Amino acid sequence: MKIYVLTLFPEMFQGPFQYSIIGRAIENEIVDIELHDIRDYSEDKHRKVDDYPFGGGGGMILKPEPIFSAIESIKNKIRKQDGEHVVADTKVVHLSPQGDVFDQRKAMTLSGYSSLIFLCGHYDGIDERVIDQLVDLEISIGDYVLSGGELPAMVVIDSIVRLLPGVLGNRKSIEDDSHYIEGFIQFPQYTRPSSFRDLDVPNVLLSGNHEEIQKWRIEQSIKRTITKRPDLFDSLESDRGIDSLNDTEQA
Repeated sequence: MKIYVLTLFPEMFQGPFQYSIIGRAIENEIVDIELHDIRDYSEDKHRKVDDYPFGGGGGMILKPEPIFSAIESIKNKIRKQDGEHVVADTKVVHLSPQGDVFDQRKAMTLSGYSSLIFLCGHYDGIDERVIDQLVDLEISIGDYVLSGGELPAMVVIDSIVRLLPGVLGNRKSIEDDSHYIEGFIQFPQYTRPSSFRDLDVPNVLLSGNHEEIQKWRIEQSIKRTITKRPDLFDSLESDRGIDSLNDTEQA
């Protein structure tokens, strides 16, 4: 997978992309991440990329010209290197508090594309013509506002990269993640020692009975979801209710 990041602050990504899982994925050539400074695409001699909003109001708005130039340049590069079919399979993602809230389902969907272009806004927003003409998907990491799209981009990219084949040594670790099975969070995990300060690991995990262990984990996952994230459980129950109703109507 190739990931392109458009930002005013490429330096912010240097640390997070050099270490741990993403760093190893880059080193092993599973993912290639390019950072593009939006200012490099400005035709202004002072590299100006923002201006005052029409109609008045506070803050500055990112201008359309440099962003259009940047995305068109990247797509032309993809076209020359990988062909038109990869351009068609490339999605432009705008990190925005107005977007759909990011979740594991979206992470899994995005991990299936050949290339992704992440657009990190800043200041008071981006010219709407960019969003209307170039953006395929707007994503939010929560209902709050940050100074820019850089931190959300790091979160989303980390979530996507770890899903790529070969990134994690044991694929089973992904399947055990919270939210991997939609609607549920992860069961409790324990490691050695089996007894610590009179706190003991549940006997079933020491039994060697994999069928019973799997049953216990499913039960614990359901209990945890009800206790810690009842909203997820309620949503799952609602979906099941709708499915049941549809099945009844079809029958």
